[in-house]
Amino acid sequence: MRLSRSLSITSLSGLPLWEEESLPVQDLLLFEVSWEVTNKVGGIYTVIQTKAKITVDEWGENYIMMGPYYEHNFKTQVEKCEPPNQAIKAAMDSLINNGCQVHFGRWLIEGSPYVILFDIGAAAWNLDRWKGDLWNACSIGLPYHDREANDSLIFGSLVAWFFKELTDQLQDKPSVIAHFHEWQAGSGLVLSRSRKIPLATVFTTHATLLGRYLCAGNADFYNNLDKFNIDQEAGERQIYHRYCLERAAVHCAHVFTTVSQITAVEANHMLHRQPDVVTPNGLNVRKFSAMHEFQNMHSMNKAKIQEFVRGHFYGHLDFNLEKTLFFFIAGRYEFSNKGADLFLESLSRLNYLLRVHKSDVTVVVFFIMPAKTNNFNVESLKGQAVRKQLWDTAQSVKEKFGKRLYESLLRGEIPDMSKILDRDDFTIMKRAIYATQRHSFPPVTTHNMLDDSTDPILSNIRRIGLFNGRNDRVKIVFHPEFLSSTSPLLPMDYEEFVRGCHLGVFPSYYEPWGYTPGECTVMGIPSVTTNLSGFGCFMEEHVSDPSEYGIYIVDRRFRSADESCNQLTQFMFSFCQQSRRQRIIQRNRTERLSDLLDWRYLGRFYMHARHLALSRSFPGKFKMDHLNLTQGFRYPRPASVPPSPSASLHSTPHHSDEEDDDTYDEEEEAERDRQNIKAPFTLELRSALSCSSSSDSRTYLHPLPSENVLYLSDCSF
Repeated sequence: MRLSRSLSITSLSGLPLWEEESLPVQDLLLFEVSWEVTNKVGGIYTVIQTKAKITVDEWGENYIMMGPYYEHNFKTQVEKCEPPNQAIKAAMDSLINNGCQVHFGRWLIEGSPYVILFDIGAAAWNLDRWKGDLWNACSIGLPYHDREANDSLIFGSLVAWFFKELTDQLQDKPSVIAHFHEWQAGSGLVLSRSRKIPLATVFTTHATLLGRYLCAGNADFYNNLDKFNIDQEAGERQIYHRYCLERAAVHCAHVFTTVSQITAVEANHMLHRQPDVVTPNGLNVRKFSAMHEFQNMHSMNKAKIQEFVRGHFYGHLDFNLEKTLFFFIAGRYEFSNKGADLFLESLSRLNYLLRVHKSDVTVVVFFIMPAKTNNFNVESLKGQAVRKQLWDTAQSVKEKFGKRLYESLLRGEIPDMSKILDRDDFTIMKRAIYATQRHSFPPVTTHNMLDDSTDPILSNIRRIGLFNGRNDRVKIVFHPEFLSSTSPLLPMDYEEFVRGCHLGVFPSYYEPWGYTPGECTVMGIPSVTTNLSGFGCFMEEHVSDPSEYGIYIVDRRFRSADESCNQLTQFMFSFCQQSRRQRIIQRNRTERLSDLLDWRYLGRFYMHARHLALSRSFPGKFKMDHLNLTQGFRYPRPASVPPSPSASLHSTPHHSDEEDDDTYDEEEEAERDRQNIKAPFTLELRSALSCSSSSDSRTYLHPLPSENVLYLSDCSF
């Protein structure tokens, strides 16, 4: 039964209407296969979880996810129920009767999609036979010691077996679409195609397997894409069998997709097939939506971060918290891939610029990256204890002061301020002040690190000399643990923390998409990204002047590392020069870009990929016009005064945070943006970019001859 759509792309304010690609959903079954269904491992979990609502709205009960069964995950995330489709129930029963364990239920996330989960351990007795089937199908052998690859084969074999039983039950109607994510699900696609099971297949790579390994080893990846000996590189890293599985799945799929243009470049060289469609990752924007409250939420959560800073920097709190900006970087601890190396060097240069210009702005930078620790360090805990003690002392004195003032006024007397506080009160306050004395710098990390001497972040902090000294205008706090609202140090969850910061900095070198700057955007927080991340490329296409909307894009594609570092430094220095009003204006503009990242819009690219797969696998039943797909759009440059100080210089050397600028009207500008969004172009079948080498350390990308890959480009307005 098909559910009615509660939201459609046409409901997004300011976005152009889409022409519906009509698919007879009631006559189709859509299966989405991933190792991360109900099983959080990495970013793919976020993709399939946030996309579930819009897909269920589109497909209703004809949409089913498939993943591995883990008892704890099933008990805590899935509501067990019976399959509504008798053919699905019969296919499951066939597997169960042959000694396998298959579970069905509703995944308790937004949209409540159906899930089929296969017990890997219960079917492991078939492993040797299924290894033989894989070898006979595509001559790929799996070593016995690679448990992850063996588990993925068991999973894929069960999926292929299920599809064979299902299609035998269904005969010709309804037709089945199977969408596979990443190499762990690839064996299911390969086996299904080798057995000629009547499926329309889509395969999505979120990042190539070999690309991850090469970048993790600090290879000069983008300059040498066309020079790598792929087989040799995979063999040296002992992942040749995994690479073969991934490549086989890519070439067996009717439609191959990637999540960004930069990953399309990578896939073309690593996997030797250009993607048919680029399917950008979206977010459920309604989850983060706070309407006009997001500015108030920034203020409230900023106050929580300020409380932490008061404790962490006790004894050295000689800077004005009202003129302190909070920057952060967060994600997996991949020092070079996530751009932490570039960020630290830029912070050193930013510190120099702020000191030379005698700026009264202080920047506190948080590194939220999980690393090996054994506990909170004593100094960090002591700082929060000292802060709480000072607060209790102040509250105690305030109560006495208030009571005596109240009684004096009741008697009709103006109180003698020298008598309203007695000697004991002054003694208590002096003891509290003496307790804040500190003879060492505030710690740069909140935890005891197990690999303190070799930790990349700490080693680079020592190199650049940012030790939270009194003269430093840039302070660093390394929090080597994910945030939690139950933490005794910084009791905030990640969303609250992001809302309280002023700028997220993510200068990644290898980032197939990049959810962190996207999350900043939908929460109205400006961010820094790069043109080597999928998010950065996407914003460059859709926004004519991203920096005016709070999306700063560092050029790591065409510039050397030193030039990129200088550009990042300049972005941060310009941000520090903004007045409070300018930052508020910019946050309003940033939040308005949320619609760009909503699955209600980006889900359309998945719809197109499915339609294309059906037209290729069942050409007699499904056809599509692939040259006139859907219309795109592009945000214009804001018409009002830009927030960048470099573009709006003041007539006096110092300006007030409370400056009055009547040229800006948030509602008027938002309405103008909605009216000015242009959609004069169509998405065409174009080529991906390929990389060519250069003699220096820069990366240059040049277009290839036109092939079949879909992406947004060439916007005119």
